[in-house]
Amino acid sequence: MRRKPGTLVPLEREILEAAVALQAMGVAEAHGFLLARTMDQATDETDGRRLTAYGTLYKALDRLERAGHLTSRWEDPVYAADAARPRRRFYRLTPAADAALAGARATDRQPEAALDRGVPTERPVS
Repeated sequence: MRRKPGTLVPLEREILEAAVALQAMGVAEAHGFLLARTMDQATDETDGRRLTAYGTLYKALDRLERAGHLTSRWEDPVYAADAARPRRRFYRLTPAADAALAGARATDRQPEAALDRGVPTERPVS
């Protein structure tokens, strides 16, 4: 299945929504595991689907970065060594992410608006 340029798949949207939620809590940039935990917490609240494969998360993060929705930086290796763990990659939202989320949210509201006006959202089967 191909998607239209500029659209977000559900996982990408969930990542951006999690990053926005973290940003609202004062976390300007987050590593993948923190994003995954935030997504899981949001899933618990909405009874949605859980992220089951972290490899999928990191592939989506890479796509979002290539699309210009995120920027990333690697953690200082000395800091990671002092904490006795591997380096983490931190992601930050870009203005393009705000525009992409606004577009995705507007698309979500379009069928509701069409129903409010009495416009059928699907063509009848003949």
